[in-house]
Amino acid sequence: MGPNEELLRAYARLAVRKGVNLRSGQVLVLNAPVEARDFVSYLVEEAYLAGARYVLVNYGDDRVTRLRYLLAADEALDYFPRWMGEGYAQMAREGAAFLSIYAPDPDLLADIPASRVARGDKARREAFRNYYAYTMSDRARWSLISIPTPAWARKVFPGLSEGEAVEALWDAVLRISRVRPGDPLENWDRHRRNLERRVAYLNEKRYRKLHFRGEGTDLVVGLPEGHIWHGGGATDHEGIPFQPNIPTEEVYTMPHRLEVEGYVRNTKPLNVHGTLVDGFTLWFEGGRVVRFTAERGEETLRHLLDTDEGARHLGEVALVPVDSPVAQSGLLFYNTLYDENASCHLALGQAYPTTLQGGPDLSEDELLARGANRSLIHEDFMIGSPSLDVDGILPDGTREPLLRGGLWAFEV
Repeated sequence: MGPNEELLRAYARLAVRKGVNLRSGQVLVLNAPVEARDFVSYLVEEAYLAGARYVLVNYGDDRVTRLRYLLAADEALDYFPRWMGEGYAQMAREGAAFLSIYAPDPDLLADIPASRVARGDKARREAFRNYYAYTMSDRARWSLISIPTPAWARKVFPGLSEGEAVEALWDAVLRISRVRPGDPLENWDRHRRNLERRVAYLNEKRYRKLHFRGEGTDLVVGLPEGHIWHGGGATDHEGIPFQPNIPTEEVYTMPHRLEVEGYVRNTKPLNVHGTLVDGFTLWFEGGRVVRFTAERGEETLRHLLDTDEGARHLGEVALVPVDSPVAQSGLLFYNTLYDENASCHLALGQAYPTTLQGGPDLSEDELLARGANRSLIHEDFMIGSPSLDVDGILPDGTREPLLRGGLWAFEV
């Protein structure tokens, strides 16, 4: 058995009212796996109750995705319908909101050559480039949630039957997403205020660099002049708040694309297009990954880094304590939306223009000149652990502790 109808409706209400913060007369674009069709009906109902003008539901099927990568000719993987990406960009221009259910099968493409998966994914990202420009700069409200699917649940709880695994994963998802206990909307208002206090502290400090030290990690990340810390949610260009990620535990900002030195080792597996990458270390010089090793999924990592020049540079740095609700669950989710909120993390690829003063109004060339990274990808990987220490380095070289043993080292 899964959660009762009351909890499902509460989760749908949270996604619509706090996630995308849908307004009366607004169009909602809803992306979901076919396994989520029952929950989608709650989302659609809640959207129309909120005054939606129209709800467009786009379903995806992992089996169809797998068949394409398994059977299509190599050159066919370079094709992706441009009209789909342009359609999304047009809806973003017209003020639509975008809500997606992310529930990947971590092993979906594990036996497919990494080169084929990378080829198809690059074509898709290129088709959606203009749409991503809206979401990455918060000019369109968007939100990402997850619900359990059998394949995902079996990966997280391999010792349980499928039904028991799905039920256990639902329990974790609803607790970590603050759907229960209590009122989800009030829970999120309180949570947002807590994270915003951390953000205010970090923005007041104006650190020049961050230094990460832990097992297998010694990395200095430069921060550009005018960087902005975010956390607890986002605000669109009209000043309307929304929650891009449910759950979220991070405070994050923009690293300088050319000012990263040292090495870093992951602490949780990374799911890249249905293939797990784990036990990897990246070495940076002048902001660029110049060397890497991986115990699992090395070819997949190689193709990810070779997507474009920006894929070897960082676009995000995020701080998350190891006592977050996701971390306290003790679970490995094989889902970046969840695992990144259990751990400090970095992202290879595209930077968020909103994490730089005036960023959304700058051209791509102006953003590059200020230190922002540009890429087709934005791939988070987890580096936090109970052994991780993080220092903030002020412009005069003074060091201040931000995390010690993976926990916050300052009060707000």
